[in-house]
Amino acid sequence: MRFKLKPTWPISAAVTMLMATTSPLTYANEDTTKVTKDGEIEKISVYSKHNKLIVDSGTATKSNMNLMQTPAAIVVVDKLLFTEQSGATLQESLRNVSGLSQAGNNYGVGDNLAIRGLGVNYAYDGMYGGADLENSYNPTRTMTNVESIEVLKGPATGLYGMGAAGGVINLIEKKPQQEAAYQIRAVAGQWNNQGLMIDATAGLTKDTAYRIVANYETSDGYRGLSSERSEFYASLSHNISSGNSLLFSAAYVDDAVQIDSVGHPVRLVDLSLIDAEAGSITAADLPNGDTAISADALQLTDAQREELADSLSSTDGWQPIELGDTALISPISTPNQGEEVRFKVRHDLEITDNWVLAHQLQYRSYSTDYIRQTSANNYIFTERGETTNVNPRAPLVIDDVLYPYAARRQEYRSIEANETTWQYFADLSNAWTFGDISGEHLISANYENREMDYQQYSIWDADDTRSDAVPYILDIRNPNWPTGTFEDYNPSLRSKYDKSATAWGLSLQEVVYITDELTARVGGAYSSISQTYQNQTSDSNPELDADDSGFTYNLGLNYQPIEQLSTFLNASKGRTAYSVLGSLSEDDNRPDSESESFDLGARFTAFEEDLLASVVFFQTSRTNLRYSNPLYDDVDNFDVTEYYYDEKDQTEGVEVDLNLAFNDQWTMNFNATYQTPATLPGSYAASQDEEVTKGLAENLASLWTSYSYKFEALPSPIKFSLGVTHEGERSIAASAFGVDYAIVEAYTVLGGAVSYVGEEWNIQLNLRNLTDETYYSKAMYLGGLPGESRNAKLTATYSF
Repeated sequence: MRFKLKPTWPISAAVTMLMATTSPLTYANEDTTKVTKDGEIEKISVYSKHNKLIVDSGTATKSNMNLMQTPAAIVVVDKLLFTEQSGATLQESLRNVSGLSQAGNNYGVGDNLAIRGLGVNYAYDGMYGGADLENSYNPTRTMTNVESIEVLKGPATGLYGMGAAGGVINLIEKKPQQEAAYQIRAVAGQWNNQGLMIDATAGLTKDTAYRIVANYETSDGYRGLSSERSEFYASLSHNISSGNSLLFSAAYVDDAVQIDSVGHPVRLVDLSLIDAEAGSITAADLPNGDTAISADALQLTDAQREELADSLSSTDGWQPIELGDTALISPISTPNQGEEVRFKVRHDLEITDNWVLAHQLQYRSYSTDYIRQTSANNYIFTERGETTNVNPRAPLVIDDVLYPYAARRQEYRSIEANETTWQYFADLSNAWTFGDISGEHLISANYENREMDYQQYSIWDADDTRSDAVPYILDIRNPNWPTGTFEDYNPSLRSKYDKSATAWGLSLQEVVYITDELTARVGGAYSSISQTYQNQTSDSNPELDADDSGFTYNLGLNYQPIEQLSTFLNASKGRTAYSVLGSLSEDDNRPDSESESFDLGARFTAFEEDLLASVVFFQTSRTNLRYSNPLYDDVDNFDVTEYYYDEKDQTEGVEVDLNLAFNDQWTMNFNATYQTPATLPGSYAASQDEEVTKGLAENLASLWTSYSYKFEALPSPIKFSLGVTHEGERSIAASAFGVDYAIVEAYTVLGGAVSYVGEEWNIQLNLRNLTDETYYSKAMYLGGLPGESRNAKLTATYSF
């Protein structure tokens, strides 16, 4: 067990116990919440519902539009769904939205997600909630203080600032309510999972209300992937006068989440060099390398080559090795220990009957430190420099003993990073009419500043001399672990720098209800992104800077011929920083980083809006990507262009989302995605072949359905839930390691829940992976992260 309580846990426990004994506890019953002019602040907390379906959203246009009239690809998921699934984190709620998945080449550092195969921008109520920092550092976001998830597909630079190409995940947070209500929730589950949450809201006066949410949860985790989390959220709303309101909110999250960056690795066998199937390789198929080409070519004895061949299975070289519950997480590694603080104030002002100003100011800080391993390269038979098995890219032999399952060239990385962000948004809207035409002007201004500092130290095994040698892992099936700490191995400083990114923008948007059937949205924005970079590894490095600026747009048309059916077109263009954490060079003068998206979709409702569904055909891309000129040589051909910038990452496909809520008995969420994510080569690339984006499946699907049945012997119904999740085959190939084809296989996992839903008590038992399927939940670099085995989680909620 690699779980360790953080030093702050007594404070968290004390706060929780104090609130349990002295504070009125609240639970906001969102099914009965009213939106009134005097309670204007509720307008942003929960959009209109019909029964249990959310039918309005403001994420796509920043105006409260009915989804049937919205000319954009947006999916809204209510908290009822992820509560039924007992989804504690954003990653556990991915299944509910089409096109949303784990990113490829995933190292398991926080939320590394993808929308349509491209990067994600995270927001809380439209304000910055962390960048898409891939494998560098990311928080693990939870559902503790979330009412609903709204996912906007495609770029939205004009509305959300410095964004990402894939889209925006907007987490709508809980808000203060005037009606006092109270909730206590306790959880217990597999792997010593325990937790306690308290949610408190009430009116302090007729114009002022508060909400406090506190949560503490801990788990040893499957395969030792432990987690511990303390959360505290507070918000205060105040109606200054009719149409003039303030909302103050604060958040503090302190967590420690263990990282597994290796998972189950692929054994490195270059099958293209062998004239035999993977399961029938013999010693004769594994000849020694040519020492005339490289003196470092490993020379195995006949017996050793026989031993090496006998160790191979039919899946080696193209699928991860099955290690069962074994986790390649060294005691030297430490969890991703993050601390996040957010303060935000929002002011809503009705200037006149038709002019409304909504503006927000947010301060956010996030710090993290962790130590993780990068790989577990089990070399069997690969080629380098025109011969095979050149040390250290070769099987491990120590004192004439062959270790066929050894891991080599392993690196441990110690990361410390801090990010501080100030962000301001102002949205001025005007509702207007002209004859039979009505609409809304929206003028938006935004400013954002991010300051980051980052440093990385590394240590290696004996295959690298830049640190003292960490012992080899001699057998990945039963690993031997080093003793001591990271600092004991004389770490080498690999990176240390300060980085800042500043963005501002001004956008104009017009939503026009041309007729009862036809709605148009036209938006344009001018935005600018400036970056500075200071390398801190020496005193002589100058500060470097780069600037991107330009025009972006969002165009949409929605046609609703009948009340139950609408179709829409949407085309958008966005811009973002090339790499928020990337370095700059003195001659950086690359084109701006841009993204483009086109959607053609249809929505339909039935059964008096008890059913809401959509089908969207899409093409989304990130453009102007850099690649090396194959003709460039810094010695013999240095006077030609070193880089070109016409490569793009592009995903095409179709998405289906369906939500159903028949009265209080039957609900269902279904979504499916077919996509073809790929990198399209530039005009001057050495190869003109499209490269499939690693780690992303072509097909995704999920179903969750619940049915409530009232037994005569019980005062309240029993709810039965059943879910199924499917993810297709994903590529984990790495040609640099001689593995041109490798996959993690498709999987289908079943889950379910049964709950007693009383007026005050809700007792819920969730059963995950009912058939105990062996599968990989994340596609890693040359490996797969095993999904959880069959497990159970019990949740007891008391509302009063």
